[in-house]
Amino acid sequence: MKLLKYYTKSPEVLTLCELLYKLGYNIKISDSFTLEVDAAVKDFQKKNFLVVDGIVGVKTWTMLLEKTAAPVSSISSTDKFLKESDLIGFANQYGLELAAVKAVNEIESSGKGFLINNKPKILFEGHVFWSELKKRGIDPSSYYNANNKDVLYPKWTKIYYQGGVKEYDRLNEAISLGNDPKFKDAALSSASWGSFQIMGFHAKNLGYFDVNEFVSKMEINEGEHLKAFGKFLEKNGLLIHLQNKNWANFAKGYNGGGYKLNKYDEKLAKAYAKYSKN
Repeated sequence: MKLLKYYTKSPEVLTLCELLYKLGYNIKISDSFTLEVDAAVKDFQKKNFLVVDGIVGVKTWTMLLEKTAAPVSSISSTDKFLKESDLIGFANQYGLELAAVKAVNEIESSGKGFLINNKPKILFEGHVFWSELKKRGIDPSSYYNANNKDVLYPKWTKIYYQGGVKEYDRLNEAISLGNDPKFKDAALSSASWGSFQIMGFHAKNLGYFDVNEFVSKMEINEGEHLKAFGKFLEKNGLLIHLQNKNWANFAKGYNGGGYKLNKYDEKLAKAYAKYSKN
């Protein structure tokens, strides 16, 4: 499912137009994402309680396909999606412009918070697991060997990243390294969770009882991911930068010193300008 937005020209746009037409939108069916298509997409997103941004990503595709075909179950997977009302509530809660919140959601969010197995998106960090075991009085070096080097290592590396549902294989492998419940706590704390990839070790600092409660919340829906993101911004003094639209300081605080390399501040400013017009 290719991500589509205004100005896109591709065969997938033709399929998009056909689906919208089937749902009653009297639009020209072509391979060009025109203003007419953009208006139809935004209307569809609004009516289906999705984020109204005109971007046809996995969430909008999923809803379109569900609405134009017989449902496979009585419980829709889209119940987990972030809604427009979630972003409005977030903006009101923290005294932010909705356009600024939408900019952050577009750029800092991974685009989706759940995988095809209906589990929260995660990324397991073996070097963090090393540190988390040490915090709990467990010597990680005594468990370090060739059989588990993909989940337990002293320094950061990305060579063991698997992505998608395979990250749960790595998480479960880490949990299984010891019978002590501390291994599970350490492993859960060593993964980043959900749409905004908040590390599990932040759980208590963000007000959760422990990492297990944090994970259980992340499993509910993307609205909970947004709540955790808000708590993270508040605890780390980043809200003031978002309120002032100081994109450089915000990006530096959230993404680290490498934000310039990826132009996060420029992307945020551009997204904000787009949503401000609406």
